[in-house]
Amino acid sequence: MTLNETLLGKLAEWRPGRGRQTLNVHDQGAGWTVSLTADRADELGCLVWEMTLRRSAPLAGADAQALRAWADRAAGRARGLLETLKVVEVDAERDEAILRSDTPSAKGEDRFYYEVHLKGTGVVVVRRYRGSLAGSNPKREQVAYALTHEALARLAADLTAEK
Repeated sequence: MTLNETLLGKLAEWRPGRGRQTLNVHDQGAGWTVSLTADRADELGCLVWEMTLRRSAPLAGADAQALRAWADRAAGRARGLLETLKVVEVDAERDEAILRSDTPSAKGEDRFYYEVHLKGTGVVVVRRYRGSLAGSNPKREQVAYALTHEALARLAADLTAEK
């Protein structure tokens, strides 16, 4: 079974109680653990606060080139989000990369965008933010985002794809 199929099966069964809950799904075959924190979940989708993917074993021979390749691959493959992703930064010294929505969604003076944080070649964190253009000191805040189970599973598979 693939990570996509494993996650889809667990999401179909998951009915969290009230408030923010986390579902942890480990896929031995894929070598990844998905931690999905959601405010709500039903038979079709989730109101996601954060999705974190962790590689079970370190990637042998990983370097700055491997991180850059992963960031480029993830930005090119990630589907199911409202906006496409682009690589914003690859910091070889910190062993991190940031991907963001290429064109954020606009609602009035607010801009909504996804941010994907790659930590080395073993951790991915997906969040959504709202930034406001209003006022002299614009700030951003994390917000929940709605995705179907299929879109979540596909996103996890796309972000963890090796090639």
